[in-house]
Order: sequence, then C-alpha cells, then structure tokens
Amino acid sequence: MAQTKRKRRRKHKGTQAGTIEHRSRTGQARTREESKEISRRRRQERLDRPPSWKSAAQRAGIAAALFGVLVVAVFHRPIREGVTLAAFMVVVYVPMGFLMDKGIYTYRQRRKQQARK
Repeated sequence: MAQTKRKRRRKHKGTQAGTIEHRSRTGQARTREESKEISRRRRQERLDRPPSWKSAAQRAGIAAALFGVLVVAVFHRPIREGVTLAAFMVVVYVPMGFLMDKGIYTYRQRRKQQARK
C-alpha cells in the first residue's frame, strides 16, 4: 500500500508525554534594542538608495494594471478601453514616479548634508 503520510524533513525528538522538542538556535537571541537597531539600519539603507527607472516602471505597471481593472470592473467599460487607458497611464506614471522619487531622494540627501555640518 502506498504511503499516505508525508515524511518529515527535519529531525525532532518526541518525549513520552507527546511533546516535540525542536532544535534550538545555536546563537543567542536578539534583544529588542538589537532588533530595532537592525530595522533602523535597513530602513536607512533603503532610503539612501538612489531612485531607478526600473523601480519607477514596476510601480507604474502595478498602478496602471489596477487602474485598468477598476475601469473595466467599476465603470463597466470594454476591456480594450481598460487596456488602452492602462497603457496610457504607464506612459504618464513612469516619468512622474521617477521624478517624484528623485525629488524626495535629493531632498533627503540635502537634509543629511546639512545635519553633518
């Protein structure tokens, strides 16, 4: 007869009481302050990254797709019209999003330079 139960992928020990003991982490657990510091550093690294056309295009594609779906679903327009409007919105959203990202990036960099002085 074929086996119906999936085999486990990790080893664990079971006790007589039926509880399962997992292998613990080998390192020491992080404190709340360490976790917050890591989060702050990651956020800072993300905000210090210069804007790119790729990220602007991805964001514009998602926004335009949602816009096209809403045009078709909410306003009951033909699919062809929704696709056409979505394509037009991509053309509008990409440069607009990039310029907005670039403005925010330069503003943050300028503020950071003034804080160092």
